[in-house]
Amino acid sequence: MIKHQLVDKPFSGSKLRTPESDTVCARCPEGYFSSDRSSKAACQMHTNCSALSLKLVQKGDSTHDNVCQGEDSNRLDQSCGIDVTLCEEAFFRFIVPKKLSSTWLSTLMDSLPGVKINLENREIIKQKSSLQDQTFQLLKLWKEQNKDHRTVKNIVQGIDLCENSVLKHIGHLNITLEQLNTLMENLPGKNVGREEIEQIFGMCQSTEPILKLLNLWRIKNKDQDTIKSLMFGLKHLKSYHFPKTTIQGFRKVVKFLHSPTMHRLYQKLFLEMPGNQIHLVKMRRG
Repeated sequence: MIKHQLVDKPFSGSKLRTPESDTVCARCPEGYFSSDRSSKAACQMHTNCSALSLKLVQKGDSTHDNVCQGEDSNRLDQSCGIDVTLCEEAFFRFIVPKKLSSTWLSTLMDSLPGVKINLENREIIKQKSSLQDQTFQLLKLWKEQNKDHRTVKNIVQGIDLCENSVLKHIGHLNITLEQLNTLMENLPGKNVGREEIEQIFGMCQSTEPILKLLNLWRIKNKDQDTIKSLMFGLKHLKSYHFPKTTIQGFRKVVKFLHSPTMHRLYQKLFLEMPGNQIHLVKMRRG
């Protein structure tokens, strides 16, 4: 029996193995990518940003998907391709129930005020994401599509205040490449590779690399909580002689995002969102 090879990215198994023959690898065609190393991995189509009413900020290649972002996003989001910021993630996690179901998500999408996300875009996001990440991406898209709606303006204002506070806590930190490598290596789950860290460090400015890397870690680890995982990683940094001011800055961010003040804001924004509030709150608690 033949020992079968794994298909290296950016290739896919165009002809799957049999007991008598090995896997045949083929490069992903233009417009497709593969980020997995597997004999069964198929090439995936690049995300159509315009179909989702988003802007293409980083063109994909044979190993990476396109990076999309809303037209009204700030410079930090666009230059570093952040899809969901720390504050948005904290707010979205407050909304999402622990026992998330597709029924709850459908009810939420149908109850949101303003322009609804059409079924085609829902299906595109559904095929590419876990149920929790679908919720994040759909809420982000809803926010982008309804930026002039009163409810969305209140949400954007609240999230902007949160983002400014996050930058206040870490904006003064002069984080080196080696410190970024150490921090990312100490996060649980799938690691962001050193090559990716170096690329992002060279592409982004000031505090942008760490925010982008935490975002990339969340994407790689799907449903894991970025803030809780950052707390886990910070516990191990003392043994690496990590600067105390840097650790304190990150701890302040974690504490701020989990503070009673922010929870009151999340609750206020959540109760403003749905048209059928009582039904959704009952489903969330259930």
